Amino acid sequence: MENRRSFIKKAATGAVAASFGSVGLGFSAKGYSRIIGANDRINVALMGCGRRVGAYYDAITDANNKVDLLYICDVMQKQREKVARQLKGKLANNPELVTDIRKVFEDKKVDAIFNATPDHWHAPGTWMALESGKHVFVEKPCSHNPYENELLVAYQKKYGRVVQMGNQQRSDPVSIEAVSQIHNGAIGEPYKAVAFYSNTRGKVPVPEKAPVPEGLDWDLFQGPSPHTDYMHDTWDYNWHWYGWNWGTAETGNNAAHEFDIARWALKGEFPERVSVEATKRHFIDDGWTMYDTMDATFIFPGNKIIKWDGKSRNGYQTYGSGRGTIIYGTEGTVFINRNGYKLYDRKHTLINESASDSDEAGIALGGGGSMTTRHIVNFFDAIRGKASQRSPIDEGAKSTLLCHLANISYRTGKSFNINPENGHIQDKDAMKLWKRDYEPGWEPGLQISYK
Repeated sequence: MENRRSFIKKAATGAVAASFGSVGLGFSAKGYSRIIGANDRINVALMGCGRRVGAYYDAITDANNKVDLLYICDVMQKQREKVARQLKGKLANNPELVTDIRKVFEDKKVDAIFNATPDHWHAPGTWMALESGKHVFVEKPCSHNPYENELLVAYQKKYGRVVQMGNQQRSDPVSIEAVSQIHNGAIGEPYKAVAFYSNTRGKVPVPEKAPVPEGLDWDLFQGPSPHTDYMHDTWDYNWHWYGWNWGTAETGNNAAHEFDIARWALKGEFPERVSVEATKRHFIDDGWTMYDTMDATFIFPGNKIIKWDGKSRNGYQTYGSGRGTIIYGTEGTVFINRNGYKLYDRKHTLINESASDSDEAGIALGGGGSMTTRHIVNFFDAIRGKASQRSPIDEGAKSTLLCHLANISYRTGKSFNINPENGHIQDKDAMKLWKRDYEPGWEPGLQISYK
């Protein structure tokens, strides 16, 4: 145990990571396995106990995964207490309930964090965990802005920990099979992907100044974002739609999943142009402050295209499903969603299909299911050195960047060109939204300079 503690301490400073070959983890799987032992128990903590947290229960409580939950952390008292009740009798130990995640980061016994906070906490919570030597499973989008994407990749390289984004379809065997067929030429040369999402979200209250709800640490909820007075109904999910301080709109909330499939199928790295049409179409006088409907087009090198059709408040299923991705090729088409895939030739004859055995939710709040469980098990296996990650953070960051580029195009009212080498915007006004301001004292420790 003392050797293991010593290793974690050294890895946190980057001393060990530099001495191993890279497999996307910062060091070789074989080397890491020898040090901590493939069968060692992994001590984890939950950071954020909202709608998504239930998706982790199956993986954490499965004895085969050899995991101990040491902490349940949330800024709202009733949230962490709810999780403790739900997990009562399902764990071998009694986790400690805490408000401030920084207490968890200080505990050297904790090996990994599940970061299911609001968007503005995703990247800062992750890099703070990395600085303390933890591995991180972070929900999508992995960042609040493009600069944080770059920071996460830099932090992972520096500290050599496993960082996996919650793009769980990457661990679905049927999705893997579908993309493999595309890469092996089943539809010729893939040239276009249409990613889509349709939901029937209703009206939200108009925010008004209100007392901070009982049990909520409002300052910690805001954390790295510039602090403001509390407004009614902000903390509980509707932060998604109340301006850009905390959320990334529906594109960050759900397009991240479908963009990831589209980019994976097309082997797209960074686009070279984006254009967007987006506005608020429904319940014009409610508290929703950003678009609820978006059409976005990304042009990639080689004249490959990804289109986004996002309808937050109109449930018409244009493509026969609430969410999914269609990939067009020179010799056929693949329709893929969480239920499986169908492969057609150029004449629309069904050539192959496979139904997923997953029970992963589609548009239900919080989601969860066997795809998420597999993705978490892959995260555990990568920590132990038994497997390569299905989604290293640099892959998650590239998919998340598309969300940010679409949002910036909407916010500036501009289409713009992008450097396909690094994803940087080639428009001075739009590039002003590449970063965000932080509450004093919450700024990232690493800095990235630009020529």
